[in-house]
Amino acid sequence: MDYLQLINKCLVELNYKQVYAFAELTKNDHKKIKSILNVLNAEICSYDRWNFLLREARITLSANAGEIANPVNGRIAALIIDNIKLGYTDDFEKFFINSQPANTYTTFNDKILLPRFGESKTVKILYYTKDYAVSAEGAEKPEMEEGADCSLIPAPFAEPLLVYGACMRLKGNPKHVRFNYWYSMYKEALANMRSKISVNAHEAPSVKLFRN
Repeated sequence: MDYLQLINKCLVELNYKQVYAFAELTKNDHKKIKSILNVLNAEICSYDRWNFLLREARITLSANAGEIANPVNGRIAALIIDNIKLGYTDDFEKFFINSQPANTYTTFNDKILLPRFGESKTVKILYYTKDYAVSAEGAEKPEMEEGADCSLIPAPFAEPLLVYGACMRLKGNPKHVRFNYWYSMYKEALANMRSKISVNAHEAPSVKLFRN
């Protein structure tokens, strides 16, 4: 379900008039719904190590370089060189004097600091992307902007999570006549997504909804 379809689903739930084209979304509540959908999409995606966000990047580390520009927009899950997984340390200063613990890496500004090798190495990076949407052409992006853009949340879960979650957040009132319905549908969709696609069964995420 694309961005425009999600917005129209929200409008139906809120008893508002649907639109036929993305350009028609000019009213204040239209703009709020557009914003809330992206905020909620990012919150759900960032709350856990969902496998649908897992990506891989490979980059060459030049001989004796000791650092590479960080090539990923996301949270690093594993960094591997010569089939050895390097551990993360936050003591970046030791890398500048080459006294860091063995088989470790750190980050500094927009760079990844690594051990120095006498020959070039391939660095394999597994990471959870922060590009939570995708265009109609398949280009991943941080958020939905055009009508044909889609969330990276898998299709069976994206609609109930985003539509019902957005309606709750827009109204922000538990006394609203449809609030409990929206909440139950949202909670059920989140539970289903946890059980079916969570990476670790013992680390199920929870997503809190706040009022505006």
